[in-house]
Amino acid sequence: MISRFATVVLLGLLLFSCAKKEESGFNVPVEYYKLGNGLKIVLSPDATAPTAVVAVYYNIGLRIEPKDRTGFAHLFEHMMFQGSDNLGKMEFIKLVQQNGGVLNGSTRFDFTNYYQVIPAHKLETVLWAEADRMKGLNITQENLKNQQEVVKNEVKVNVINQPYGGFPWLDMPQYANTNWYNAHNFYGELKDLDAATLEDVRAFFKTYYAPNNAALVVVGDFDTGEAKKMIEKYFAAIPSTPQPAKPEINEPKQEQPKRFSKDDSLASRPAFSFAYHMPDRNTPEFYAMGLIDRILLQGDDSMLREELVQKRGIASSVDGGINMLGNMFNYSGPMLWMGYLFHDNSTPADTILAAVNTTIEKLQSQQIDKEMLERAKVKFRSSFYDDVDSFFGFGRADLLASFALFDDNPGKINEIEQMIDRVTPELIQKTAQEYLRTTNQTVLTVRPSRVINREDKSNEE
Repeated sequence: MISRFATVVLLGLLLFSCAKKEESGFNVPVEYYKLGNGLKIVLSPDATAPTAVVAVYYNIGLRIEPKDRTGFAHLFEHMMFQGSDNLGKMEFIKLVQQNGGVLNGSTRFDFTNYYQVIPAHKLETVLWAEADRMKGLNITQENLKNQQEVVKNEVKVNVINQPYGGFPWLDMPQYANTNWYNAHNFYGELKDLDAATLEDVRAFFKTYYAPNNAALVVVGDFDTGEAKKMIEKYFAAIPSTPQPAKPEINEPKQEQPKRFSKDDSLASRPAFSFAYHMPDRNTPEFYAMGLIDRILLQGDDSMLREELVQKRGIASSVDGGINMLGNMFNYSGPMLWMGYLFHDNSTPADTILAAVNTTIEKLQSQQIDKEMLERAKVKFRSSFYDDVDSFFGFGRADLLASFALFDDNPGKINEIEQMIDRVTPELIQKTAQEYLRTTNQTVLTVRPSRVINREDKSNEE
């Protein structure tokens, strides 16, 4: 279930919500504490609707899975729905759905998460169920074998047998990064998925699905005092587990441009993608890149869309951003800013690359005016509010859990706008010069079989 969550927002409600934030000042209520076993708890009450979100985030994702067990973090996400001490196989899903809720889970670069959106009066039921599988997963050979086949089939459907499968979110990190942890096949090699053993699963669960490696977030219509009592009742007795040292995941500075081509027999036309290594999280340059993304890539008025789509007609769209598996805040460690497009056979990749570089050079050669900067900040705030409000409160839970896991400070959600407001035209230019330099660039193109065959015949003649 490696996926991006859908955002459900009615335009009228969004405009009203954004207007209210502008008027009153953006502030998310946050209460943060830890249980004796190390479980991080974030409570954020919101009585605007009679619903609640329960989200449990484990600090284990695609990056740091075992080297000979690629795809294992994703495999284990599936295992978490196979039953626990008091709930049989798939009964967790039935429990939530029969009580009027929805649920999902996903595996990301630095965490695996599980969430439920439920009627507020069913909060205790879901807290009990989440605690039940945290303290005792039903790990059997039958369940493991079944989910190995499910995940292998998912790989075949979504990547191997899919045109442009994994492009560029799965492909680009393997070309742009150097450190294995950032550069391996996150979906998993089929041989590695087959090699996973029952002992692997048990050790993985005991180590990484411990309360001291997790954050529990509750958002919505609930009484804080009552929620605390429920959480203490169901989670406090789950024992912690000593955590191994995290592997080194830093990337060396890229000093030379990289360029790669990938053949795709299922693709119908060429594809082009580019990527740059991001600044470290929480630095001034990090926030500047958040605005550069808005200036260059997001929206019809972005510079790359104006150049490549509207002016040159190279593609019908240019897409991408920071963190293709989420947003610019829900990850920890090295990250890429990337863009991609699909184009006609008649357009050489060199032409596209030249247009991309020329557009980016405009940010490097001169400072943007205050009007462009303010427009980027408005676009950023609008997108940020969308993230916070999305999917009945899940977007807020996602950000709070990420800041709790990675920064030990979910209150950072209320600091984002301040950090964005500090970005100046000078910082935009400086960041573009340092991080969007061609020596920090990786280009990946996809060649469809019809182009390859035509070139081969031309060479024969």
